Amino acid sequence: MIARLGRVARWMGHAVSRLWRRRTLLVLAGALVVVGAVVVGTGEWVRSEAEPWVYGRYRTVPERSVAIVPGASVRPGGVPSIMLQDRLEVARALYRRGRVRRILVSGDNRTRHYNETRAMKSWLVAHGVPADHVYADFAGFRTLDTMERAARVFQVRDAIVCTQAFHVYRSVFLARRAGIDAVGLVSDRRRYRRARRDQAREYLARSLAFADSYLLGREPRFLGPPIPIDGPPQR
Repeated sequence: MIARLGRVARWMGHAVSRLWRRRTLLVLAGALVVVGAVVVGTGEWVRSEAEPWVYGRYRTVPERSVAIVPGASVRPGGVPSIMLQDRLEVARALYRRGRVRRILVSGDNRTRHYNETRAMKSWLVAHGVPADHVYADFAGFRTLDTMERAARVFQVRDAIVCTQAFHVYRSVFLARRAGIDAVGLVSDRRRYRRARRDQAREYLARSLAFADSYLLGREPRFLGPPIPIDGPPQR
């Protein structure tokens, strides 16, 4: 009798354990569905808000005062990556065609040995853009920082943002949220090796941009005194 009761107790224990595991899995699955829906929904909101202002060709993009080039990775020796070179080439072409009058390069300068902004300015000057028409923002740690600092430090009022298709919607969204009359020009000039990875990460980045803009009111890491981009040349 005691043995039979023991078997029944063990069976009930296993049944409760299985039921608990199933409930836990269902809760986790439901949470993942909700999180996924939030990420997709907020990311789609960011894309749809920016879409009317994104262009794919030089001849269709409207003129603006400034081209903004967000930073990307730099190789050892200060050589811009292929993706960053394509952004810079698009900005240079806009300048040569008279579609912009100044170029603002904004990137990461977190250590003495890594400086996206200096590499970007050096590339543009080496490719024929006058140095006093290239302004350098050394505190563009995130796209939000780049756009808020463009508006509040460099006093940019209108701009063409030059970046790849996966990044352009978030960039234009954040620029316009910062108060800049911004449009975006897609800067894809080839197929990129990590394009799928970048696109996948961008879904989450757009959702974070939505939260930063509408929920958190996040500020740039650094601001500083005004450096008007239409003022005296930057030294």
